[in-house]
Amino acid sequence: LPPPFAQIPRHPLLYPHPSPIHPLPALTKHLLPTPNKITLHAKREDQASPLASAGNKYRKLEYLVPDILSPTPQYGGLGPSPERGSAPAPAGPNTTTTTQKPTTLVTEGALQSNHTVQVAALATHLRLDAVLLLHKTTGGAWRAAPDPRAFARTGNVQIARLLGADIRLLDSANVAAAAATPPPRNEDAEPRTKNEDADADASTAADDDDGDSPIAAILHTLRTQHGKTPYWIPSGASLHPLGGLGYARCAFEIAAQEDAAESRVRYDYIFVACGSGSTLGGLIAGFKLLEKMEGAKHPQTTATATATATAAAAEGQQRPPRKIIGVLTSPTSPKAYHEARVLRFARQAAGRIGLDAQRDVTAADVTLEDRFVGTGYGVLDAETKRTMDMMARTEAVVLDPVYTAKVARAMMHWVGTGELAEDWRRRRRRRRRRRRRTDTGTGKLAEEPDDSVNVLFVHTGGQSALSAYAD
Repeated sequence: LPPPFAQIPRHPLLYPHPSPIHPLPALTKHLLPTPNKITLHAKREDQASPLASAGNKYRKLEYLVPDILSPTPQYGGLGPSPERGSAPAPAGPNTTTTTQKPTTLVTEGALQSNHTVQVAALATHLRLDAVLLLHKTTGGAWRAAPDPRAFARTGNVQIARLLGADIRLLDSANVAAAAATPPPRNEDAEPRTKNEDADADASTAADDDDGDSPIAAILHTLRTQHGKTPYWIPSGASLHPLGGLGYARCAFEIAAQEDAAESRVRYDYIFVACGSGSTLGGLIAGFKLLEKMEGAKHPQTTATATATATAAAAEGQQRPPRKIIGVLTSPTSPKAYHEARVLRFARQAAGRIGLDAQRDVTAADVTLEDRFVGTGYGVLDAETKRTMDMMARTEAVVLDPVYTAKVARAMMHWVGTGELAEDWRRRRRRRRRRRRRTDTGTGKLAEEPDDSVNVLFVHTGGQSALSAYAD
């Protein structure tokens, strides 16, 4: 990593080697039975960490841990509703310093959230407590489940309990609206402890953080009644100022894997889930920094580069920039909302890793696909189920119903219908015209060495929720 990116503190939670990338030959042949120059690959973020329920959130959390472990963390407070992002750490009640070292990680998510179970595992790894605030009605999966009681006890909920997390079920997705009364006791959940009842009863008594929220009340009660120092991690870690850095770093990991491949593969299309948005935003920022480095002239780098790396860089400059396609997974908010949010996260990460955030990252860098959101967040529809079956039966790769199955469905559509091939031809023509305008020699272009198209599907994990979807 270049400075200043390399100087940002990070606590390793992943294996010391990159998460694997492997081809998907059977799926490629199934979608394109006639010989074709499109090849599909998968990057297995579900195999990136030794911690429970491995997935994309660990890569994000690596950059939060140094702040969490700091005796005086910079972040960890609860931001205002409705976003409930990160705010500066609140002052400690009995100390001359402004903050205290956290003892408890607190986060929120949907009932079968992958993020919350990874935060629970992180807390166990760091010898901290974890409080998970799960919104039972978010997206509609709980209502749509054949057995809502089982849905609230299995999958990620079961694993989080195994990890020792303190789980609170919130009955309303709009916690601000629910703040007028204590959250009702949930008959589908396991019995609460006395401490949990006390926290619920305190939902109207908060006098700090965001006082109109039961989440603020829980944080307040942890501090004042239980002597804890909570550290708030927003949903998906996206609204944390450091939340996009993990996937900016992942862009460099992917580029290194491209260079290490015998065929000097270059991933022209990257399909990834877009939920809370910082996985996609981080990738955009990281690849923009890579493009800037590839285009710049660095004599020292050129002098020490291998012939293979030099050839790969030259070929990369002849191809259109990588197209990163974020696949939306929920129909709740309009596409424009997500576009603005992803751009915000990409620019936030870009500014920290050495880019000019406003100049180097623009709205044109954000590509979202919203045709495969299904009927609701977390709701398993027939088409998504067929995608899961196809991936399992062609490649023996198991997807999750909330994120990766929708991403795979989008990728299969783009490839199988010819949409990707047409987009690639259009982008190549545009690239050739641009090169002709800037050519200072004969005006003739050298033939490009490779016209194959390489597609990368980012598998962000989530299989640990599958038992909740057993039917």
